[in-house]
Amino acid sequence: MYIDKNTRVLIQGITGRQGSYHTQKMLDSGVAVVAGTTPGKGGQEVCGVPVFDRVFQALDQHPADASMIIVPPPFVLSAAEEAIEAGIKLLVIITEHVPVHDVMRLKAMASKKGVTFIGPNTIGIIAPGQSKVGIMPTFLYGQGGKVAIISRSGTMCHENASNLVNRGVGIGAVISIGGDPIIGVDFVEALEHFRHDDSIGAILLIGEIGQSREEKTAEHLLEHPYPKPVFAFIAGRYAPKGKKMGHAGAIIEKGMGSAKGKIDSLRRVGVKVAMSTQQVADELSRWQEESQQ
Repeated sequence: MYIDKNTRVLIQGITGRQGSYHTQKMLDSGVAVVAGTTPGKGGQEVCGVPVFDRVFQALDQHPADASMIIVPPPFVLSAAEEAIEAGIKLLVIITEHVPVHDVMRLKAMASKKGVTFIGPNTIGIIAPGQSKVGIMPTFLYGQGGKVAIISRSGTMCHENASNLVNRGVGIGAVISIGGDPIIGVDFVEALEHFRHDDSIGAILLIGEIGQSREEKTAEHLLEHPYPKPVFAFIAGRYAPKGKKMGHAGAIIEKGMGSAKGKIDSLRRVGVKVAMSTQQVADELSRWQEESQQ
């Protein structure tokens, strides 16, 4: 997983309403939030966490492994560039409505510098029982296990995770990749991240209508057979035809990106696609029982 119990987190935008709220939630969950930044507000504290004007100033006194960026959309690119230049190797960008061209510039810079970024428009990542860099309610995700969830939808991630926990299925890692058209870590990269991770025994992909990210994942799995069982759920099967959806990444264009196309593509390469969240919990509960025998 990208994070563990030793991960030290910086929060960019810590003095904002959302930044301060989630700082307290992360501290309550035991996350090591070591510092925050907001230009012009250095010297303050938020929830007991020291605030600095610039990232390099914060890191001089409080080394960090990851940064959670929760600043207004027009400032995301400059915040991310600042974190990258300061040497942080993992960025989680919570902000939505980030300009697409800004994300494209960030993607190129991150690739050049060897930086991993997740989002934008994500609820973040969590290693249940260890740490999180995100805004998900920790109690929904349990205290650890062998299932990794990779999701485009924050809400569906919450729902499926809580269903699994209620059924006694342990979750070891969650990556909310975000629903925007241009993102950092995608399904394929996240799958490869877990390929040789012995702590993870099965994968749950949570997709949704729009774009072709799931179809490309199916192509990847066909070319690179996966050593662990992969389960999936595709949200939006009952979305009315012709209706423009609010989610930026959930736009069906010229027949591409339909739920049926995604389900068929994944099933052709051996992915067990559930047709309801209840079935997701049933399938993974059965897998866990069988893997423990």
